[in-house]
Amino acid sequence: MFVLDGGRRLVIPRTELTYPCHNLRMHQNAANAPVDHVMADFEDACPYEFKGDASRATMVEALNTIDFGHKVVTIRPNNIKSKFFLGDIEAVMRGAPNRIHGIILPKCNEPEDVIYLSRLLDHLEQESGWTYRVQIEALIETPIAVINAYQIATASDRMAGLIFGIADFASALGVRENVVNQNQNFHYAKQATVVAAKAAGLHAIDNAFLTLIRRDAPEEEAARIRAALREKNIGARDLGMDGTWVIHPQQAEISNEVFTPDAEQIATAKDIVEYYHEHGGGAMVHPKTGEFHDEATIKGLLMLLAKAVQAGTLDPKWLEEQAAKSAGVSGYDILKTMGQRV
Repeated sequence: MFVLDGGRRLVIPRTELTYPCHNLRMHQNAANAPVDHVMADFEDACPYEFKGDASRATMVEALNTIDFGHKVVTIRPNNIKSKFFLGDIEAVMRGAPNRIHGIILPKCNEPEDVIYLSRLLDHLEQESGWTYRVQIEALIETPIAVINAYQIATASDRMAGLIFGIADFASALGVRENVVNQNQNFHYAKQATVVAAKAAGLHAIDNAFLTLIRRDAPEEEAARIRAALREKNIGARDLGMDGTWVIHPQQAEISNEVFTPDAEQIATAKDIVEYYHEHGGGAMVHPKTGEFHDEATIKGLLMLLAKAVQAGTLDPKWLEEQAAKSAGVSGYDILKTMGQRV
């Protein structure tokens, strides 16, 4: 969860748009994209010739001149073992104070990587006059990172979330196919990332879908790709992912939709939660749906409705009141424990 505006705004991203940081036009396009979060990339998406001073200059210019609105703004530096890592971080932290919210740490293999970055940010924030602390999302994209995921998630109080990176992970395993059937083929790694994130009270973000619709694609092909994107995101959502990376704005609409409860789901969940509390809790069957509910299933509905609050389609005060009723009986505040609020 990103805690913004002095704690007044909380964001669990449904869509995180990644794009190359060396091209100013890409920043402008990202600022206008219908996503919750943007991530300018110094690493894999940045051509060799632009690494170093050229990409850093463009990045700092973009941060200081482009209005990204209410989006969460982050950067992905080159990985911590790269000769470019330190310069990438220093350039942004010194050149654009208070203009980003987070660092995406790639190839994060062990908690010491997060600790090093966190201490570096301590120094650079103080030196450059930052008025808030930059948060961290760690990319889980190697086998050792999956094994260490919980230790990574709890390595610093700057941690906001974990992101599963499928391309590098598949490469490490020697798996060639990373698009078709990915939620089955990478089920263990994806859910291990989710479990580690949720155990630490962080959000979990699924990998990007690597097939885009070409401008000249026939409608039949475009429809097939959109359906595959939707299927992938639904599967990831059902594994516990809170959102997904996207690599082009064309992927945003479907992705936002999948990770946002619709009006009917919200109305039904509200009705069930209110009925449950009005009738004293415990185990019961809801008269309209015929579904069994108890304290555990109500907590699940509160988590669903927290996503509606994030999307601006549900009053947060209503959710707080209902969550407090459950916490008052069980002593377990599901929203706070699972990182849905501070």
